[in-house]
Amino acid sequence: MAQVPATPKLKRRALLLLTRCLGPKATQSILTMQASEHAALDLRATSKPVQAPECVIFIVPLVSARDVNDWEGVQARLSTTLGSFQAQTNLNWQAFIACQDLPRLPDDPRIHHIPFTQKGSGNDKWEKLTSLARHLQGRNLRPGYVMSFDADDLIACDAVETMLSPPAQSGHLVVKGYVKDIQNDDVALAQNTLSSKPFWKLCGSCAAFRYDTYDATFAKALGAILQHEHRMFPYLAKLAGRPLHAFARPMALYLLNHGDNFGARRGRVGFKTRFVQRFKLTDKNDLDDIATRFPPHS
Repeated sequence: MAQVPATPKLKRRALLLLTRCLGPKATQSILTMQASEHAALDLRATSKPVQAPECVIFIVPLVSARDVNDWEGVQARLSTTLGSFQAQTNLNWQAFIACQDLPRLPDDPRIHHIPFTQKGSGNDKWEKLTSLARHLQGRNLRPGYVMSFDADDLIACDAVETMLSPPAQSGHLVVKGYVKDIQNDDVALAQNTLSSKPFWKLCGSCAAFRYDTYDATFAKALGAILQHEHRMFPYLAKLAGRPLHAFARPMALYLLNHGDNFGARRGRVGFKTRFVQRFKLTDKNDLDDIATRFPPHS
């Protein structure tokens, strides 16, 4: 399964406008749209979350050992990612990792390996995200958020605490975040300015979707949304009537050029490397923030 193409921006605006004016059902009868848009409108027709969020669920698609050059390195980076979960100041989280192979995992009951048995090779990230979205449906989860997270990114130690603190939001978006070039040991701040790019346009570990009950409608919408690149996440969340709200502080760190980025195989990391060089941080306060709120990484 390949990543689903994005909806053209003009059509996105038309769908959002028609939905506001006519409602989900009428809009679905007028315009042709992608499966993710149908699923988002079905979710919009349900009750919005009102219960206080109690947990954050991270879903992590992990590449198989046969599809990487350095499985040991993949496992080491996964350990660092999981370490950033374990460093959370609020302990109410769980992580579910989908992979053909059982990686080395810490002895932590909040961390689960979900065997992935579909046949295929190469970048099967989107199939794994669909599998994870479906898997969670039957686990009787407490109200909260679910966030897809790449197995080589880091989350700030106060992210779960921030998400679970009032006022409850319909979802969260990482607008400010750090991008680190491993090869050069340089790091940049991605943010929404005229010269920069917001973090969510650079990295998929960027969106936390809110639910009260993790039911079939929510699972279908989440699985369909995650079939797209991350640039579609804010639009589809808004279409679902659950807009994503920006974190006030940088909440994620994206690691580049570690040797097994799938983006590099598609020639999509070069501009991010240039981005880091252009916006390289030198301010001590920024560097101290990274050192304090993110675990050690290489």
